[in-house]
Amino acid sequence: MTMHDVTTDPITLEVVRNKLVSVADEMQMTLLRSSFSPIVKEGLDASASLFTLKGETLAQSCAIPIHLATLIPAVGAMLATYPPEEMREGDAFILNDPYTGGTHLPDIAVMMPIFVDGKPFALSAAMTHHGDVGGMTPGSLPTNATEIFQEGLRIPPLRLMDAGKYNDTFIRLARQNVRLPDAFMGDLNAQVAACTVGVRRIRDLCRQIGPRDLQAIFTTLLDRSEKMTRDVLRLIPSGTYRYTDYLDNDGIELDKPVTIQVAVTIADGWFDVDFTGTSPQVKGPFNCVESGVQAAAYFAVRALTDPSIPTNAGCFRPVRFTLPPGSLVNPIEPAPVNARTSTIKRITGSIIGALAGVLPGLVPASSAGEMLVVAFGGTSREGRRFISGELIAGGSGACNDADGVDVIETDATNCMNLPVEALEMEAPIRVLKSMLVPGSGGAGQYRGGLGLAREYEVLDGEVSMTYRGERHYSAARGLAGGADGGQASGVLLRANGEQVEIPSKIVTRMFKGDRLLVQTAGGAGWGEPGKRDPQAHKRDELDGKLG
Repeated sequence: MTMHDVTTDPITLEVVRNKLVSVADEMQMTLLRSSFSPIVKEGLDASASLFTLKGETLAQSCAIPIHLATLIPAVGAMLATYPPEEMREGDAFILNDPYTGGTHLPDIAVMMPIFVDGKPFALSAAMTHHGDVGGMTPGSLPTNATEIFQEGLRIPPLRLMDAGKYNDTFIRLARQNVRLPDAFMGDLNAQVAACTVGVRRIRDLCRQIGPRDLQAIFTTLLDRSEKMTRDVLRLIPSGTYRYTDYLDNDGIELDKPVTIQVAVTIADGWFDVDFTGTSPQVKGPFNCVESGVQAAAYFAVRALTDPSIPTNAGCFRPVRFTLPPGSLVNPIEPAPVNARTSTIKRITGSIIGALAGVLPGLVPASSAGEMLVVAFGGTSREGRRFISGELIAGGSGACNDADGVDVIETDATNCMNLPVEALEMEAPIRVLKSMLVPGSGGAGQYRGGLGLAREYEVLDGEVSMTYRGERHYSAARGLAGGADGGQASGVLLRANGEQVEIPSKIVTRMFKGDRLLVQTAGGAGWGEPGKRDPQAHKRDELDGKLG
């Protein structure tokens, strides 16, 4: 079969496309099953992708949209530092610095070249949220950081492995600067294992099809996804659509909301995103470098276009950005950025929300847009260091034909709530309560999803606690007459009876007998509440979902 035949044969193209996705998913399963940290093996906070030698996404695992998109500039930065012609078989490269291609310090990217017939052919990459990379708080997510140097170990593009041998200097340096060095190495080894799976599977595919024909298929797949995406974008009425939303605060100035303002312009198959009017960069760690904004916009484009379009770099080519320098979405070094997930989620919701008026059957009411981080760390009586973190979701927004989903990750995140047992095994913490929050879903013809309530008690010693919340002061907005979702809350109950209301973010100490009560936000409702099906209302009443 000639190259021309291969690139025009729809059966071959579909077989190869699905094979690439299955390889990425196998990499993902290797990553999750081989990792050490609960946040990865239970919370699923890791992702894997395949790339061309130009740094274009070929295929993505079913994983974390933020990771999958931020891997793109990370791979690009590593290619700029280590061009393919300088790579050797068995090499691997590593990066986490947000100001040299990364996203935030806990998310470490590993990339491995795939050699075929002695030459670089493609790239295999994995990103994992490491449970700790040093810095001022256990878990490396301090909401009170004021510069990136407080957030942990910064890794520029480096050679992690040289012809199959680890860079021992880097390994010794990294182990010295993280709180749980064995877990760090376990997760890093899992990334290498995942990338190795990608190397093996693409080599096998090359043997079956041939490198030249396979490269031609790669080009065809990317070009087709671009064309399909532009075709769908042309169906959206041309124009500029705006949306404004707010973060509660930046973790430092607790009484000052942070503005996110977006203008989305649709014209001739292009998707332009302009953040003029967004707050200047903030003192706290909610600043978001360009890679995070790209992740939000790429997710929005995939959510608003045809889901049958194969996801690869072609889908992202129509997206263009205006990111004012020195703003929340384009901060200047050394601005802190560790909490950028909260910002990415709100950016994603704002981009999608801007198009609600022209895509009424497609855009749902606002989701909670919250991923509550609760991180506990310290040293047990036996001298063992522990760090255990939670990633707690809120409710999704209702749409024009269905209720929202209770306690589910939406938009650009896709993690799992940590099982109670996993937390209690790692830390001297008891979970006293874990339940849905009645009445937290916005009322409507279709109800918003409910948030989650959890209560924690410290059983022994002194524990460092980081709480990174959102939606304490602004609610998810209803659509088409639906009500707003319920707001989040956090309360610290000291053993001596003192009660401390958490102003959305806090870094503090907890002691034996102290309790932490948290509630995540609910999603918003869609449609007039008076139009709700009485049977649906009755089911909610019987299920205890009404406030």
